[in-house]
Amino acid sequence: MGLEMRDRCETCTKALDRTSTAYICTHECTFCPECTEAVHHVCPNCGGELVKRPRSGPAVTSCPFRSQSVHSAAGHAGYRIPD
Repeated sequence: MGLEMRDRCETCTKALDRTSTAYICTHECTFCPECTEAVHHVCPNCGGELVKRPRSGPAVTSCPFRSQSVHSAAGHAGYRIPD
């Protein structure tokens, strides 16, 4: 199973295309650079490290983006981001 490329930031819903810089955790939660910086590279959903998502080249146009987020910050209300 390959990487599920998401087309929006899970926090601010900013559009992210195949060439956009985006950050993901191991669960493929996806965030724009500004939202990633705001949480100090810690996923607000699971607490995992946010790292740069690999960019797709122009030859990879047949793989559709996934528009639905798998995780929701509301579903992780008990998690507190470390200081």
